[in-house]
Amino acid sequence: MIVDLRSDTVTKPSKEMLEAMFTAQVGDDVYGEDPAINELEQMAAIMFGKEAALFAPSGIMTNQLAIKVHTVPGDEVICHRLSHIYNYEGGGIAFHSGSSVRLIEGNNGIFGVNDILNNINPDDVHYPVTSLVSVENTVNKGGGAIFPFSVLQQMSNVCKDHSLKFHVDGARIFNALVETGETPLQHGQLFDSISICLSKGLGAPVGSLLIGDKQFIHRARHFRRMFGGGMRQAGFLAAAGIYALKNNVQRMKEDHQRARSLAEALKFLPFVTSVYKVETNIVLFVVDEKIGEKAILKRLAEKNIKAVAFGKNIIRMVTHLDFTDDMLQYTLDVLKLMK
Repeated sequence: MIVDLRSDTVTKPSKEMLEAMFTAQVGDDVYGEDPAINELEQMAAIMFGKEAALFAPSGIMTNQLAIKVHTVPGDEVICHRLSHIYNYEGGGIAFHSGSSVRLIEGNNGIFGVNDILNNINPDDVHYPVTSLVSVENTVNKGGGAIFPFSVLQQMSNVCKDHSLKFHVDGARIFNALVETGETPLQHGQLFDSISICLSKGLGAPVGSLLIGDKQFIHRARHFRRMFGGGMRQAGFLAAAGIYALKNNVQRMKEDHQRARSLAEALKFLPFVTSVYKVETNIVLFVVDEKIGEKAILKRLAEKNIKAVAFGKNIIRMVTHLDFTDDMLQYTLDVLKLMK
Protein backbone atom coordinates (compact mmCIF):
# COMPACT_ATOMS: atom_id res chain seq x y z
CA MET A 1 0.00 0.00 0.00
CA ILE A 2 1.27 3.46 -0.92
CA VAL A 3 -0.16 6.33 1.10
CA ASP A 4 0.39 9.79 -0.39
CA LEU A 5 -0.20 12.58 2.12
CA ARG A 6 2.03 15.17 0.47
CA SER A 7 -0.89 17.26 -0.76
CA ASP A 8 -4.54 17.18 -1.80
CA THR A 9 -3.29 17.90 -5.32
CA VAL A 10 -2.18 14.27 -5.82
CA THR A 11 -5.71 12.95 -6.39
CA LYS A 12 -6.70 11.20 -9.61
CA PRO A 13 -10.05 11.69 -11.38
CA SER A 14 -12.66 9.11 -10.43
CA LYS A 15 -14.37 6.93 -13.02
CA GLU A 16 -17.41 9.21 -12.88
CA MET A 17 -15.32 12.35 -13.31
CA LEU A 18 -13.48 10.82 -16.26
CA GLU A 19 -16.81 9.96 -17.86
CA ALA A 20 -17.91 13.58 -17.48
CA MET A 21 -14.67 14.70 -19.11
CA PHE A 22 -14.92 12.24 -22.01
CA THR A 23 -18.46 13.31 -22.84
CA ALA A 24 -17.92 17.08 -22.51
CA GLN A 25 -19.11 19.39 -25.26
CA VAL A 26 -16.18 21.65 -26.14
CA GLY A 27 -15.25 24.60 -28.33
CA ASP A 28 -12.65 27.34 -28.56
CA ASP A 29 -12.61 29.14 -25.22
CA VAL A 30 -10.50 32.05 -26.47
CA TYR A 31 -13.47 32.85 -28.70
CA GLY A 32 -15.82 32.22 -25.77
CA GLU A 33 -17.26 29.18 -27.54
CA ASP A 34 -16.54 26.34 -25.13
CA PRO A 35 -19.88 25.22 -23.62
CA ALA A 36 -18.34 23.39 -20.67
CA ILE A 37 -16.14 26.31 -19.66
CA ASN A 38 -19.03 28.72 -20.01
CA GLU A 39 -21.17 26.46 -17.82
CA LEU A 40 -18.45 26.13 -15.18
CA GLU A 41 -17.82 29.88 -15.05
CA GLN A 42 -21.53 30.65 -14.77
CA MET A 43 -21.97 27.99 -12.07
CA ALA A 44 -19.15 29.42 -9.96
CA ALA A 45 -20.33 33.01 -10.37
CA ILE A 46 -23.88 32.13 -9.31
CA MET A 47 -22.60 30.03 -6.41
CA PHE A 48 -20.79 33.03 -4.91
CA GLY A 49 -23.37 35.61 -5.96
CA LYS A 50 -21.07 37.34 -8.44
CA GLU A 51 -21.55 38.46 -12.04
CA ALA A 52 -18.82 36.49 -13.76
CA ALA A 53 -15.94 34.03 -13.45
CA LEU A 54 -12.83 33.05 -15.38
CA PHE A 55 -11.30 29.59 -15.76
CA ALA A 56 -7.50 29.39 -15.59
CA PRO A 57 -4.89 26.62 -15.41
CA SER A 58 -3.83 27.25 -11.81
CA GLY A 59 -4.57 28.99 -8.56
CA ILE A 60 -1.33 30.92 -8.87
CA MET A 61 -2.60 32.39 -12.12
CA THR A 62 -5.98 33.36 -10.67
CA ASN A 63 -4.33 34.99 -7.65
CA GLN A 64 -1.85 36.84 -9.81
CA LEU A 65 -4.56 37.97 -12.21
CA ALA A 66 -6.54 39.39 -9.29
CA ILE A 67 -3.55 41.30 -7.98
CA LYS A 68 -2.74 42.57 -11.48
CA VAL A 69 -6.27 43.91 -11.98
CA HIS A 70 -6.59 45.42 -8.52
CA THR A 71 -3.26 47.26 -8.48
CA VAL A 72 -1.01 49.47 -10.59
CA PRO A 73 2.81 49.37 -10.44
CA GLY A 74 4.06 51.00 -7.28
CA ASP A 75 1.02 50.06 -5.17
CA GLU A 76 1.21 47.98 -2.01
CA VAL A 77 -0.59 44.78 -1.05
CA ILE A 78 -1.40 43.89 2.55
CA CYS A 79 -1.23 40.17 3.35
CA HIS A 80 -0.04 37.83 6.08
CA ARG A 81 3.60 36.75 6.06
CA LEU A 82 2.46 33.11 5.67
CA SER A 83 0.35 33.87 2.60
CA HIS A 84 0.65 31.67 -0.45
CA ILE A 85 0.70 34.73 -2.72
CA TYR A 86 3.86 35.87 -0.94
CA ASN A 87 5.66 32.60 -0.23
CA TYR A 88 4.83 30.23 -3.06
CA GLU A 89 4.06 32.19 -6.21
CA GLY A 90 7.60 32.82 -7.37
CA GLY A 91 7.71 36.53 -6.60
CA GLY A 92 4.75 37.02 -8.93
CA ILE A 93 3.46 40.12 -7.16
CA ALA A 94 6.66 41.98 -7.96
CA PHE A 95 7.15 40.44 -11.41
CA HIS A 96 3.62 40.75 -12.79
CA SER A 97 2.21 43.72 -10.92
CA GLY A 98 5.19 45.75 -9.76
CA SER A 99 3.66 46.04 -6.30
CA SER A 100 5.32 45.93 -2.92
CA VAL A 101 3.98 43.85 -0.05
CA ARG A 102 3.21 44.83 3.53
CA LEU A 103 3.45 41.66 5.62
CA ILE A 104 1.25 41.14 8.66
CA GLU A 105 2.04 39.01 11.68
CA GLY A 106 -0.70 36.89 13.21
CA ASN A 107 -1.63 33.51 14.59
CA ASN A 108 -1.40 30.77 11.92
CA GLY A 109 -2.00 33.19 9.09
CA ILE A 110 -5.06 34.83 10.64
CA PHE A 111 -5.15 38.61 11.11
CA GLY A 112 -7.82 41.23 11.67
CA VAL A 113 -9.14 44.75 11.28
CA ASN A 114 -6.54 46.53 13.36
CA ASP A 115 -3.78 44.89 11.36
CA ILE A 116 -5.23 46.46 8.24
CA LEU A 117 -5.82 49.85 9.82
CA ASN A 118 -2.30 49.97 11.23
CA ASN A 119 -0.74 49.20 7.84
CA ILE A 120 -2.61 51.46 5.43
CA ASN A 121 -0.08 53.97 4.18
CA PRO A 122 -0.81 57.68 4.54
CA ASP A 123 -1.46 59.79 1.46
CA ASP A 124 2.16 60.83 1.24
CA VAL A 125 4.58 60.79 -1.72
CA HIS A 126 7.10 58.91 0.43
CA TYR A 127 4.92 55.79 0.58
CA PRO A 128 3.41 53.35 -1.90
CA VAL A 129 -0.36 53.50 -2.30
CA THR A 130 -2.12 50.79 -0.32
CA SER A 131 -4.69 49.35 -2.71
CA LEU A 132 -5.37 45.69 -1.88
CA VAL A 133 -5.87 43.41 1.10
CA SER A 134 -5.53 39.67 0.50
CA VAL A 135 -6.45 36.85 2.86
CA GLU A 136 -5.99 33.10 2.45
CA ASN A 137 -8.81 30.82 3.57
CA THR A 138 -7.90 28.20 4.63
CA VAL A 139 -4.30 29.08 5.47
CA ASN A 140 -1.93 26.45 4.09
CA LYS A 141 1.09 27.36 6.23
CA GLY A 142 -1.23 27.85 9.19
CA GLY A 143 -2.25 24.20 9.16
CA GLY A 144 -5.54 24.73 7.35
CA ALA A 145 -6.66 27.49 9.71
CA ILE A 146 -10.05 29.12 9.00
CA PHE A 147 -10.72 32.85 9.10
CA PRO A 148 -13.71 33.54 11.40
CA PHE A 149 -16.59 34.87 9.31
CA SER A 150 -17.17 37.79 11.68
CA VAL A 151 -13.55 38.88 11.22
CA LEU A 152 -13.89 38.71 7.44
CA GLN A 153 -17.05 40.83 7.66
CA GLN A 154 -15.22 43.48 9.67
CA MET A 155 -12.27 43.41 7.27
CA SER A 156 -14.58 43.78 4.29
CA ASN A 157 -16.20 46.85 5.84
CA VAL A 158 -12.83 48.43 6.58
CA CYS A 159 -11.69 47.82 3.00
CA LYS A 160 -14.84 49.51 1.67
CA ASP A 161 -14.41 52.44 4.06
CA HIS A 162 -10.82 52.99 2.88
CA SER A 163 -11.40 52.27 -0.84
CA LEU A 164 -9.29 49.11 -0.73
CA LYS A 165 -9.96 46.01 -2.80
CA PHE A 166 -10.44 42.77 -0.85
CA HIS A 167 -9.27 39.45 -2.35
CA VAL A 168 -9.45 35.91 -0.99
CA ASP A 169 -7.06 33.20 -2.05
CA GLY A 170 -9.70 30.54 -1.57
CA ALA A 171 -7.70 27.59 -2.88
CA ARG A 172 -9.27 25.56 -0.08
CA ILE A 173 -12.28 27.77 0.65
CA PHE A 174 -14.69 24.84 0.42
CA ASN A 175 -12.81 23.12 3.23
CA ALA A 176 -13.59 26.18 5.33
CA LEU A 177 -17.23 26.32 4.26
CA VAL A 178 -18.09 22.69 4.92
CA GLU A 179 -16.48 22.92 8.34
CA THR A 180 -18.25 26.11 9.43
CA GLY A 181 -21.56 25.63 7.63
CA GLU A 182 -21.27 29.03 5.98
CA THR A 183 -22.29 29.43 2.35
CA PRO A 184 -20.48 30.60 -0.77
CA LEU A 185 -23.09 33.36 -1.10
CA GLN A 186 -22.22 34.70 2.34
CA HIS A 187 -18.54 34.85 1.47
CA GLY A 188 -19.15 36.22 -2.00
CA GLN A 189 -20.70 39.34 -0.49
CA LEU A 190 -17.47 40.16 1.32
CA PHE A 191 -14.88 40.09 -1.44
CA ASP A 192 -14.12 41.95 -4.64
CA SER A 193 -12.47 38.84 -6.01
CA ILE A 194 -12.38 35.17 -5.11
CA SER A 195 -9.93 32.52 -6.30
CA ILE A 196 -10.94 28.88 -5.92
CA CYS A 197 -8.90 25.81 -6.80
CA LEU A 198 -10.57 22.79 -8.40
CA SER A 199 -7.54 20.49 -8.20
CA LYS A 200 -7.08 20.33 -4.45
CA GLY A 201 -9.74 18.88 -2.16
CA LEU A 202 -12.28 18.92 -4.98
CA GLY A 203 -10.32 16.32 -6.91
CA ALA A 204 -10.25 17.79 -10.42
CA PRO A 205 -7.00 17.21 -12.33
CA VAL A 206 -6.40 20.84 -13.42
CA GLY A 207 -7.89 24.26 -13.01
CA SER A 208 -8.91 27.20 -10.88
CA LEU A 209 -11.53 29.92 -11.09
CA LEU A 210 -11.38 33.65 -10.52
CA ILE A 211 -14.72 35.18 -9.56
CA GLY A 212 -15.86 38.81 -9.47
CA ASP A 213 -17.93 41.44 -11.25
CA LYS A 214 -18.10 41.67 -15.06
CA GLN A 215 -15.69 44.57 -15.43
CA PHE A 216 -13.12 42.88 -13.19
CA ILE A 217 -13.36 39.56 -15.05
CA HIS A 218 -13.19 41.31 -18.44
CA ARG A 219 -9.91 42.90 -17.40
CA ALA A 220 -8.65 39.63 -15.89
CA ARG A 221 -9.42 37.83 -19.16
CA HIS A 222 -7.21 40.34 -20.97
CA PHE A 223 -4.34 39.70 -18.58
CA ARG A 224 -4.90 35.94 -18.75
CA ARG A 225 -4.17 36.23 -22.46
CA MET A 226 -1.00 38.19 -21.71
CA PHE A 227 0.06 35.57 -19.16
CA GLY A 228 -0.39 32.81 -21.77
CA GLY A 229 -3.38 31.33 -20.00
CA GLY A 230 -5.84 31.41 -22.88
CA MET A 231 -6.79 27.81 -23.72
CA ARG A 232 -8.74 26.33 -26.60
CA GLN A 233 -10.82 23.17 -26.15
CA ALA A 234 -10.27 23.16 -22.40
CA GLY A 235 -13.86 22.12 -21.70
CA PHE A 236 -12.62 18.61 -20.99
CA LEU A 237 -10.94 20.10 -17.91
CA ALA A 238 -13.91 22.31 -17.10
CA ALA A 239 -16.17 19.25 -17.11
CA ALA A 240 -14.07 17.81 -14.29
CA GLY A 241 -14.56 21.05 -12.38
CA ILE A 242 -18.32 20.94 -12.89
CA TYR A 243 -18.43 17.38 -11.61
CA ALA A 244 -16.26 18.33 -8.63
CA LEU A 245 -18.46 21.25 -7.58
CA LYS A 246 -21.57 19.10 -7.86
CA ASN A 247 -20.26 16.01 -6.09
CA ASN A 248 -17.08 16.55 -4.07
CA VAL A 249 -17.76 19.43 -1.70
CA GLN A 250 -19.70 17.98 1.22
CA ARG A 251 -17.53 14.86 1.35
CA MET A 252 -14.61 17.05 2.49
CA LYS A 253 -15.89 16.54 6.03
CA GLU A 254 -14.49 13.01 5.80
CA ASP A 255 -11.04 14.43 5.03
CA HIS A 256 -11.25 16.66 8.09
CA GLN A 257 -12.15 13.77 10.38
CA ARG A 258 -9.28 11.66 9.08
CA ALA A 259 -6.92 14.60 9.59
CA ARG A 260 -8.03 14.87 13.21
CA SER A 261 -7.38 11.16 13.69
CA LEU A 262 -3.85 11.57 12.37
CA ALA A 263 -3.26 14.55 14.66
CA GLU A 264 -4.40 12.64 17.72
CA ALA A 265 -2.02 9.80 16.95
CA LEU A 266 0.89 12.15 16.33
CA LYS A 267 0.49 13.84 19.72
CA PHE A 268 1.63 10.66 21.51
CA LEU A 269 4.80 10.05 19.50
CA PRO A 270 8.03 10.70 21.42
CA PHE A 271 9.71 12.57 18.55
CA VAL A 272 6.75 14.96 18.01
CA THR A 273 7.08 18.12 20.09
CA SER A 274 3.81 19.75 19.01
CA VAL A 275 0.91 19.43 16.57
CA TYR A 276 -0.87 22.42 15.07
CA LYS A 277 -4.59 22.69 15.74
CA VAL A 278 -6.39 20.78 12.98
CA GLU A 279 -9.37 22.69 11.60
CA THR A 280 -9.65 21.14 8.14
CA ASN A 281 -7.57 18.68 6.11
CA ILE A 282 -4.01 19.84 6.83
CA VAL A 283 -1.90 18.35 9.61
CA LEU A 284 1.29 20.14 10.59
CA PHE A 285 3.52 18.74 13.30
CA VAL A 286 6.87 19.72 14.75
CA VAL A 287 9.52 17.08 15.40
CA ASP A 288 12.41 17.04 17.84
CA GLU A 289 15.22 19.15 16.37
CA LYS A 290 17.74 16.49 17.45
CA ILE A 291 16.07 14.13 14.99
CA GLY A 292 14.87 16.54 12.31
CA GLU A 293 12.18 16.32 9.67
CA LYS A 294 14.35 14.55 7.08
CA ALA A 295 14.91 11.52 9.29
CA ILE A 296 11.20 11.18 10.05
CA LEU A 297 10.23 11.57 6.39
CA LYS A 298 12.74 8.85 5.49
CA ARG A 299 11.28 6.47 8.06
CA LEU A 300 7.77 7.14 6.78
CA ALA A 301 8.89 6.62 3.19
CA GLU A 302 10.33 3.23 4.12
CA LYS A 303 6.75 2.28 5.02
CA ASN A 304 5.42 3.77 1.75
CA ILE A 305 3.93 6.82 3.46
CA LYS A 306 4.67 10.10 1.71
CA ALA A 307 4.65 13.46 3.50
CA VAL A 308 6.58 16.72 2.99
CA ALA A 309 8.87 19.00 4.94
CA PHE A 310 7.15 22.31 5.64
CA GLY A 311 9.88 24.28 7.33
CA LYS A 312 12.63 23.50 9.78
CA ASN A 313 11.54 20.48 11.86
CA ILE A 314 7.98 20.76 10.49
CA ILE A 315 6.17 18.05 8.50
CA ARG A 316 2.90 18.40 6.62
CA MET A 317 0.31 15.72 5.91
CA VAL A 318 -2.80 16.52 3.86
CA THR A 319 -5.86 14.29 3.67
CA HIS A 320 -7.91 14.09 0.49
CA LEU A 321 -10.53 12.06 -1.38
CA ASP A 322 -8.01 9.38 -2.41
CA PHE A 323 -6.95 8.84 1.22
CA THR A 324 -9.24 6.06 2.40
CA ASP A 325 -10.14 4.62 5.79
CA ASP A 326 -7.88 1.64 5.07
CA MET A 327 -5.01 4.01 4.35
CA LEU A 328 -5.78 5.91 7.54
CA GLN A 329 -5.68 2.74 9.60
CA TYR A 330 -2.44 1.63 7.96
CA THR A 331 -0.87 5.03 8.69
CA LEU A 332 -2.06 4.96 12.29
CA ASP A 333 -0.61 1.45 12.73
CA VAL A 334 2.74 2.59 11.32
CA LEU A 335 2.83 5.66 13.57
CA LYS A 336 2.14 3.60 16.69
CA LEU A 337 5.25 1.54 15.99
CA MET A 338 7.50 4.54 15.47
CA LYS A 339 9.68 5.35 18.46
